[in-house]
Amino acid sequence: MEIPAQRPKLSDGGDSGSEDRLSDLPEDLLLRILDNIRDVPVAARTSVLSSRWRRLWRLLPVLNFPFPTDPQHIRLALQSHEAPVLWILQADVLDGTPDSMASWLLIAAPRLFGRLSLTSRASQNGPEEDMADERGAFELPCFQNAASIRLELGPLGVSIPPLGVFARLNDLSLVCVQLHGPCMLGDLVSSPRCPVLRKLIIKAASGLGNLAIHSDSLIAISLKDVHLHPADALGPGHVTIESNSLLQMELMSVHSLQQLTITAPALKCIYVDSCFANYRARASRHNQPVANIYAPRLKSLYWHDAYDPSSTQFGNIENLETLGAYLFHVYGRDNYAPNNYLLRLLRRFQLILSLRFLLHYQLDITDQQFLMEDMARLPNIARMSLGICPQGHSFGASVFHLLRMSTGLKILWLALVGSTSHPEVELIEVIEAVKLQKL
Repeated sequence: MEIPAQRPKLSDGGDSGSEDRLSDLPEDLLLRILDNIRDVPVAARTSVLSSRWRRLWRLLPVLNFPFPTDPQHIRLALQSHEAPVLWILQADVLDGTPDSMASWLLIAAPRLFGRLSLTSRASQNGPEEDMADERGAFELPCFQNAASIRLELGPLGVSIPPLGVFARLNDLSLVCVQLHGPCMLGDLVSSPRCPVLRKLIIKAASGLGNLAIHSDSLIAISLKDVHLHPADALGPGHVTIESNSLLQMELMSVHSLQQLTITAPALKCIYVDSCFANYRARASRHNQPVANIYAPRLKSLYWHDAYDPSSTQFGNIENLETLGAYLFHVYGRDNYAPNNYLLRLLRRFQLILSLRFLLHYQLDITDQQFLMEDMARLPNIARMSLGICPQGHSFGASVFHLLRMSTGLKILWLALVGSTSHPEVELIEVIEAVKLQKL
């Protein structure tokens, strides 16, 4: 029997059988191999391969510490790091303390020229708010050269640095943060300290004081599930935005909002949802929330909230094209509040190129009044996006009522929300209504 020839080892190199061909590759190619590992602890273990690999990981411009990482390991890695520029620093830490987090962030701050992404998690079970009080807070250092910062801190609290300019920061995201300390976030994100900031996202945040932003660079602001807890002389719940560059703004569930003031001559789109509704339900006539919005170039207004023309002022918005309105209850009590808000808002306009809103049926409409008759007039509408939540009821008459008032309607989008008992019958009702309207 013929014995097959033995394959040569990959490291065999003719005259030198122990030659390490991988280590002979150019340094930039070896760094690219380490970078693709996307795990600093794993990349550091390559130091045992040979003397050539011993310091390579220290030259990586991108450092990724995946979950779960001990903050002390990040500090030690940064102390050994030798790259002249750090472009990306991504860390997903477990059970960080204020001291352990501050120690490595202070090392990273002056060297980071790209993106910081930090996620903090806790292994303990229990409400994060309680753990935040126990763990305390750390002060975020000034990242003078960072272009993007994203913090998701969970149980850890954070305080805003009172001094320093984030000279290159253009994207800031604060998610699940609990703010501590006297320094206001608005001071940080305004132009004097963030001169090129373009995008600001604040989501699931608490401890936020009255937010006052004065920016010549911001183009997009998003506030979602934000709890205002101010401690200044202005009183509770003030959000003030002054920006000549702002194009888009989104406010969803901004709790305790009492006064909204927006001065944004370039603003094209604003979305407001569930910021004033709870306040208006319990506020006295002398303590109503106030909204003053100056946006003469506004194209799209999505107002899914309470509306009172005596306290909500939009100024001159003659260029408005798209209006997204509050849901309309088809059956309910006479003068049902959400319907009044919608009708007041619709009466504000003569021409709307695109109207979006939702018709909502209750499960039990026994002894309930048909409220569609309250909607006696609509603006001149070219396109309508109509959502219907029928709850098993027939809705053809309601659709026809809307179409009969929309004499200039050219395009109709229809969406059924939730389950329907007889979808084929309801579809025929809509078709017949559309035929009568002769779209």
